[in-house]
Amino acid sequence: MNTVEITSAEAFAQALKDYPTLLVDFFKDDCPGCKMLEVSLDKVSNSAAAEGVTLGKVKLENIGEEFFFSHRLRQTPTLLLFKNGEEAGRLPGFVPPAKIEALLNA
Repeated sequence: MNTVEITSAEAFAQALKDYPTLLVDFFKDDCPGCKMLEVSLDKVSNSAAAEGVTLGKVKLENIGEEFFFSHRLRQTPTLLLFKNGEEAGRLPGFVPPAKIEALLNA
């Protein structure tokens, strides 16, 4: 799984165009669940489910709350899966690797 850092609304829009399958990790620095989710993402990154998937990392402190709320996000961490620019699924909170793989395989 390739990883890209997304730091602006413009970069987010471009990532949706550039990557057919984009899994976006919305996180904050001071979030214990976000650090735990990072471990799950590391485990998934080399799995068959992650083939062809790009992981977009969106840090709330960098992109701002307005952008965060515009995507109906209520908590960090939250994973959003986009396929061909359209939201295809979401997983709020910490989730184990198996749930992430199930989302990617759906």
